[in-house]
Amino acid sequence: MNRLTWYGHATLGLETDGHHLVIDPFFEGNPVASTTADQVEADFILVSHGHGDHIGDTVRIAKRTGAVVISNHEIAIWLQKNGLEKVHGQHIGGGYRHTFGYLKLTLALHGSQLPDGSDGGNPCGFLLTANDGKKIYLAQDTGLFGDMKLIGEEGIDVAVLPIGDNYTMGPGDALRAVKMLQPQTVIPIHYNTFDLIKQDASAWAARVETETDSKVAVLKPGEQFNF
Repeated sequence: MNRLTWYGHATLGLETDGHHLVIDPFFEGNPVASTTADQVEADFILVSHGHGDHIGDTVRIAKRTGAVVISNHEIAIWLQKNGLEKVHGQHIGGGYRHTFGYLKLTLALHGSQLPDGSDGGNPCGFLLTANDGKKIYLAQDTGLFGDMKLIGEEGIDVAVLPIGDNYTMGPGDALRAVKMLQPQTVIPIHYNTFDLIKQDASAWAARVETETDSKVAVLKPGEQFNF
């Protein structure tokens, strides 16, 4: 069984095959975070891009836990310069078989400048094929793009999509994304952290379940979804 936890904003935890993954660990300064950087367990940390609300507490957590950090090449190099040794750089379209499964970096339409102004390379999402064969697509921060249809052809069990608008897809484009991805279940993220990205996730879920065959799991920060 795989267990996905939404910690708030775009920060997620994934337990799979005995491994603890944390995705975009933004705890300090996150007004809706359900736990803290000092409490979260992590064997691996996935960082989708360089913005402060996504790279967040990566260095702090990795130093405490010894987690391997997986991101694009530019962020991996930046993390090494900031004191981390256990990093693994990949790039969009490239996959690697980690101990927790086969992880491919996907396209994302966004920015990636790091907090100190350094080049954060290209932003990405993550397509994970877990060791039990389940497939989870973590879109993270992105606008809508047509190649989501190609990602959907993989056969997605769970898709995690932003719905907040302004910085990412809003509810309308996220619905279009679901229609292309055709996941069994979709989970909305990156909304209601701040007023600027306030959305009614329940209303969005009703639209998705009316217009598609996908089910929606609307989580509160700290809640989990098993698959």
